[in-house]
Amino acid sequence: MPLHLADLVARSELHLSVVAAPDRLDRPVEAAHASELLRPGQWLQGGELLMTIGLLLPMTEEACRAYVQDCAAAGAGALVLGLGRELPYQEAPAPLIAAAEAAGLPLLTVPDEVPFIAVTKAVFAAKAAEQHRALERVFDAQRRLTAAAASGRGLTATLEAWVDATGIAAAVTDLLGRPIAAAGLDDLDPFGPAGLPPAVTELVHKVAGRGLRGSASSASGSLGSVEVQPLGANRLRGLLVLVGTLAPNDRMPASGLVSLLSLELERRHLADEPERRRRSALLGRLLTEGVSAEHAHDVLAVAGLASDTVRTVAVDPSGTSAEMAAEVAADLALAVPGGLVRVHDGLVEAVVGDNLDLIEILSRFASGAPAGIGPAVPPEAATGSLRQARALVAVSRALGHPAQTREAHSARLLLEFGDRRALRGYADAVLGPLDSADPTGDLVRTLATWLDTGGSWDETSRRLAVHRHTARNRIDKAMRLTGRNLDDGDDRFDLWLATRIRQEMKAPGT
Repeated sequence: MPLHLADLVARSELHLSVVAAPDRLDRPVEAAHASELLRPGQWLQGGELLMTIGLLLPMTEEACRAYVQDCAAAGAGALVLGLGRELPYQEAPAPLIAAAEAAGLPLLTVPDEVPFIAVTKAVFAAKAAEQHRALERVFDAQRRLTAAAASGRGLTATLEAWVDATGIAAAVTDLLGRPIAAAGLDDLDPFGPAGLPPAVTELVHKVAGRGLRGSASSASGSLGSVEVQPLGANRLRGLLVLVGTLAPNDRMPASGLVSLLSLELERRHLADEPERRRRSALLGRLLTEGVSAEHAHDVLAVAGLASDTVRTVAVDPSGTSAEMAAEVAADLALAVPGGLVRVHDGLVEAVVGDNLDLIEILSRFASGAPAGIGPAVPPEAATGSLRQARALVAVSRALGHPAQTREAHSARLLLEFGDRRALRGYADAVLGPLDSADPTGDLVRTLATWLDTGGSWDETSRRLAVHRHTARNRIDKAMRLTGRNLDDGDDRFDLWLATRIRQEMKAPGT
């Protein structure tokens, strides 16, 4: 524990006497320094035991008050006045005592048989012993952490050893912020069945987005200080959440904790390889052509995925080695509970439950890689969904983000890839006659609605809140003005594409 004034006063060999502010002896002492300067404050850093014989100090109330205030403002821990037969003072002068009392700065005296160097040695010996004890505590914490990590009891044992050594609560989460091990958090309400509190989850996601490159900390309401550290060797495997304020002496054990937890997560990753191969084989069984609904559900049951519908994902980790593709597959396998993942024909393929935010997962575990997301289908139709997902990889590469089935529509692709001026010109060329004849836009609006409803007069009139005869009259007029024939496939497609371009051009963000 730190050295305090009371500890020095208690050392009988120093013969220190307290003559002012005896109620302030709980102050810590950082060093001992002798000076006869009248303004020593600029040479102090705080916490010093400032020793003087008062050689140059005029013992007037004004001079003593200025001297004491200068020392106190600089953070001096206490003043020590040396007394002796051949020294300026044989007892503490009243003006100096009064000034020290007024400033709340302890004033001690030391007799001439105790040289200042003896006080200095005592202070630095005590500080050295304090540092030695702190180092012993650090090494003891490291030994306890190492022993726990080597016990074979996993992440929880290591976290418990950390809490015992430091009193700082801790948790390990996966890359999505889901807790997988914790210690010392039982009494913290926000860490309940729902997982991490929102503020902590946000911090975890912030660090996860940086990979292994950094950490973050913040104050989190009732939790106090929260710090998040990345875990892993060459790839991010998890995150460490520390709840509480770390003392300076806790920093070295904290670094050891990060290393030990990273090793454990890497060990788990290697140990999970047989399970990943098993699940890859299950995915191959599910994707067998002509698989029955019963067999598909049996495969999902073995995988632990209880879902009536599934979605498929295809990711192209192009530019990476086969080993890195396997790493991406392993990351996805951790991120999708019960999901089936494999590497096949250079792509990472997955079948997952329909309740996952696949865009969020892909942004975290396959950031920047072209990816296609197939439609939700019954398990026995997963092969068809995956076929669409694989086809969408090329679309994703052009879009610059994961592509879903709905983004394969021709109008969407034209809007994403085509020149906007050319598209607008195309729509104006097809719909220009309607714009001129009907500035209100009713003709174009009716035509677009009729085409979107597949030519249903009842649905068109319902959506537009007009009589079906009104809708029919508008469509007939539109055909006369444009010279198009709705029975002609090319004409009908041109009209549909032109109206869709108009709709998309008006949509927010286009």
